[in-house]
Amino acid sequence: MAQRTNSDGAQTLLIDADDTLWENNIYFERAIANFISFLNHHEYSPQQVRATLNEVERESIVSHGYGLHSFVHSLVQTFERLAVEPLTPALHETIRGFAHVIAEHPVELLHGVPETLQYLSERHHLMLVTKGAFAEQSGKVERSGLKDYFAVVEIVAEKDVATYRNLVSKYDLPSNSTWMVGNSPKSDINPALAAGLNAVFVPHGQTWILEHEEVAQAQPPTRLLIVESFAGLKEHF
Repeated sequence: MAQRTNSDGAQTLLIDADDTLWENNIYFERAIANFISFLNHHEYSPQQVRATLNEVERESIVSHGYGLHSFVHSLVQTFERLAVEPLTPALHETIRGFAHVIAEHPVELLHGVPETLQYLSERHHLMLVTKGAFAEQSGKVERSGLKDYFAVVEIVAEKDVATYRNLVSKYDLPSNSTWMVGNSPKSDINPALAAGLNAVFVPHGQTWILEHEEVAQAQPPTRLLIVESFAGLKEHF
């Protein structure tokens, strides 16, 4: 059980959004599958095309950040690297169409999320911490219907150790009773632990491959919990 160290027993929970509160990566995976099928490369296998796309996405993050704009850029760059035919305006629009399907998809909440947030918000301090393009992420937050459960919504460009330390400083968060909750070892769990916070890992079967990392061990006094689903937080908080 989580130790409640504040006088009123309340913890501060920093909660991730994409693939923690609602589905996200499955839509990108479908778009990627459609793109690879559309490319229909005769020399490279689908696995090789995907490996190239992963490499391009790592490069795009540096210059374009996260989100649909960066994703479209990555698809276009991958096409230009691998395709025999030139990228015509018509082909460009077709590729952009794969991403537009994602943008138009309604927010699909994961099982038990609203009820769990209701339970947690009555007992603890909740902050939504998500990374990506501001307009995209804020739009999803609004459409999700979950915004009122959170005292604060923070949309950041990256989730690294410096980001978590900045949040601790900005909101004067006590590290011993602050937890980062999320599905990504790379962005949610490992940097939060490295910043001296506690963390709760909520695995998702379709976490983006670029977010994969081995989950770090918590070094005392930090603590790490692993729950099977978001609803499992009620057992600890």
